[in-house]
Parts: sequence; structure tokens; C-alpha cells
Amino acid sequence: MMRRLLLALLPLALLAALLVLIVRSGPAASVRGDDYPPVERLTFQRVTLEPGFIVASVLNDGPDEVAIAQVQVDEAFWTFTADNGVELGHLGRTTLRIPYPWVDGDAHLVKVLTSTGTAFEHQIAVAVETPRPDARFFGVFTLIGLYVGVIPVMIGLLWFPFLKRLSIGGTDFLLALTVGLLAFLLVDGASEGFESAELLPESFQGVVLFALAAAGAYLLLEGVGAWLRVRRRDASAGQSGWVLAVLIAVGIGLHNFGEGLAIGSAFALGEAALGTLLIVGFTLHNTTEGLAIVAPLARERERVSVADLAKLGLIGGVPTIAGAWIGGFVYSPVWSVIFLAIGVGAIAQVIGQIVRQMTREGAASRMLATGPVLAGLFAGFAVMYVTGMLVG
Repeated sequence: MMRRLLLALLPLALLAALLVLIVRSGPAASVRGDDYPPVERLTFQRVTLEPGFIVASVLNDGPDEVAIAQVQVDEAFWTFTADNGVELGHLGRTTLRIPYPWVDGDAHLVKVLTSTGTAFEHQIAVAVETPRPDARFFGVFTLIGLYVGVIPVMIGLLWFPFLKRLSIGGTDFLLALTVGLLAFLLVDGASEGFESAELLPESFQGVVLFALAAAGAYLLLEGVGAWLRVRRRDASAGQSGWVLAVLIAVGIGLHNFGEGLAIGSAFALGEAALGTLLIVGFTLHNTTEGLAIVAPLARERERVSVADLAKLGLIGGVPTIAGAWIGGFVYSPVWSVIFLAIGVGAIAQVIGQIVRQMTREGAASRMLATGPVLAGLFAGFAVMYVTGMLVG
């Protein structure tokens, strides 16, 4: 046994020794020579506004050391302090505190110059004081999450009594409508995720991070769905609709978490106008998500209590509150990409679950080519596109 373990560890030890040799010998530095200019990539991680101060967190995304020499605000040089020094190695970060009399509602341009004269800029579109994590703002973001996520989803759940009285064709239409709604969210979330991933420092490999997190969420929910089906199988028959409704609520909840992040971070970054627009748009947008949650229950003709509907609404809506908290107070571009990816993976898994339920009998191509299904898909795309225009 010990011999097998040693044989397994030997390649790893040799690889570690090789990496140490590469790092210490520095072959790249030898090839470049002393006269080769350094590669400088300085990125702004976050810029916040305090009374009389602009606070900028910057990160060295380049392979070479970067030395911050000067800071400009609106084309004028200003003094500053750096909590972690001005010389940053690879992935080193520091927070610059700039005493500047910024004007509420105005635009400001922050520029950091390195010792080589390279300039890196950040535009503050509308200057608004960054909220601080106190009881007042926690309460405000909680109300925003209720208005945007919980209440609209709960309103959408009120369609359940109407859905129970529909024919098989009608429920097919609604399930297809659900697929259309979720497919729009999938494309929208993926687009936002890839855009955010491209804005990350290159060292974080944002696109790869997004893809792996989405795949992980998909596989995790597949496992959760299988576990729920096993749990419900012996309890009572015909409960697949409830399992699917829970999965849809989870997927939508993860998506709404990303919406909360977007709203909270908009206010945290001083973009109050954008934050207000997002609140209005997402509120209208999310009402249709309640319909998506209860559609599988209507197909099963299940009796669902008010308490169960409330649970589904909370699963789908409460994550908006948590997202607003995190976005407003501890926003991180990396975590934003990860949470968007989780939402995309969850929605993709839910779409697969619904399609599998719709193709319960016969070939999938025949089932999905019926008039009610095609009309539902088109209606789902159209509803989300129109409501989404308010967000854009």
C-alpha cells in the first residue's frame, strides 16, 4: 500500500520541483532582457464615494510589478494614500484614498498613472455617496428586494386557481410559455454573465470561470432533482409537478439573486438612476416568474395549499433581498460572475426538466411541434422581451 502511494506521489513531486526551478530561474526574464518594457495592467475593482473622499480599489492584473506614481481626478493631480503601498506585484491590490470635493450628481474621471507614465482610467457617471452597511440601508435594500422579487413572484402565483381549470392543451401552452420565459432569462443571464466575465482581470479567466460555475450548478440541480423525486415517490403518486415547481423556484431564485446584485451594486457604485430603472423593470419582469413556477402544478391537477404556494414564492423571491445586500455592501466582480453563472446553470437544468415532462409520451419532435406548444413558446419570448425592454 505504501509503495503504491509513493508511486502515485512521485510524479507530483517531480512536477513541483520543475515548477520551483522555472520560477527561480526566470527563463522569461532572461529572454526579455533588462531593456524590455514591463507589461502593466492595472484594473479598478471598485470605486466608492465618501464625504470629501474618493476611494478606489485597484489590482495589478499584469505579470510585472507596477508602481503607482500619481493620481488625477478630472485632469488635476491630487494627493492620495494607499493602504497596501504603491508597489504591486502580480495580483497585488491596494486601496487609494483620494481627498477630493466631488459634487453630488456630477461626473468625475479618476486616472491612475504608473511610474512608467501609463494611465488607467475609471469614469464615475453620476456621483452619489456610497451606502454604508447600517440598519437604515439594510432596511432599504430589504424593501427593494421585497418590491422587486418577493411580491411580484407572489402575485404571479395567484394565477394557480385559473390554471387548474385549463384543458390539457391549455396546460401544454402554459408549460411552453414557462419554457419561453425561462429561455429568455437563460439568454439574458448568459449575455450578462459573459459581459461581466470579459470585464474581469485576465488572470481570473472570467469566461472559463463562468462556464465552469454554470456547469456545476446544472449538475448540482440534476442531483437535487433526482433526490427530490426519490423522496416524493413513496409518499404519494403523481407528485412530479411539485418537484418540478420547486426546481423552477430554485432556478428563478438564483436568477433573482443576480438581479438583486445588479440593483445593489448600481447604488453602491453611485449609479442611482440605473438602480431605479432596474427596480421598475425587474418588478414587472418578475411577475411572470410566479406563473412559471405554478404551471407544472396545474398540469398535475394537484391540490396545493396556500402555505405551499407561499414557500415556492419565498424560494423564488427572497434571494433578491440577499443579492441586494451583497451587491450594495460587499460587491465583488468575481462573485457577480459566479452568481450569474449559477443562475444560468440552474435555469438550463429547469428547462430540461420541463421539456422532459412535456414529452411524457411519444416522440419529442411530435410533442413539441403542436400548436399550443409553439404558441406558448412564442408568447413566453414575447412577454419577457417586452417587459425586459424596461430594464434595458
